[in-house]
Amino acid sequence: MTAPQGRAEQNGTVAKRHRTVAVTCAFVVLSMVGLSFAAVPLYRLYCQVTGYAGTTQKAEKPSNVVLDRTITMHFDANIAPDLAWRFEPVQRTMDVKIGENALAFYRATNTSDKPLTGAAVFNVTPEAAGIHFNKIECFCFTEQTIEPGQSVDMPVSFFVDPAIVDDEDANYLLELTLSYTFFRSDAPAQKTGQNSSNVTRSDG
Repeated sequence: MTAPQGRAEQNGTVAKRHRTVAVTCAFVVLSMVGLSFAAVPLYRLYCQVTGYAGTTQKAEKPSNVVLDRTITMHFDANIAPDLAWRFEPVQRTMDVKIGENALAFYRATNTSDKPLTGAAVFNVTPEAAGIHFNKIECFCFTEQTIEPGQSVDMPVSFFVDPAIVDDEDANYLLELTLSYTFFRSDAPAQKTGQNSSNVTRSDG
């Protein structure tokens, strides 16, 4: 083998290694990007399944078991700074029996001069109760659009799962707080009255 041939083969081997390294790096980068996009929905799914961070559950039907034990519910409301609404619970507290199907209302008022759409995030504290707090219907399941000066009463139908009494991390709880925070959404949505048949609308 002549010297020029040897150098050519060596250069070819080096180039092949460089291509392999480049392909491997590109694969790693693409995998990391894919994982970053998947992280949020996976985290949300994990929270929904486990009740982590006080994430509540969505029930397909009301509870059919009611225990002779009462829990006091507290209702909390918050608004992001860029959403020109007033938002508050209609009732501050409510006593419900474990397993009892209850209905609470929150009221939102658009204080701006244009329609605004909001989306609500929520949790229950103490966090250990999140997996046992079940919503059947809730204004938080969809975005809500409110017209200028309009007020709406928005319902949440819920129950506390009787399984809470068998949970050593949560069976001692006598009080729970359901908290919502509304954030402004730039995505167009149907008007509030169309999003939920139970929403009560009023103007002025």
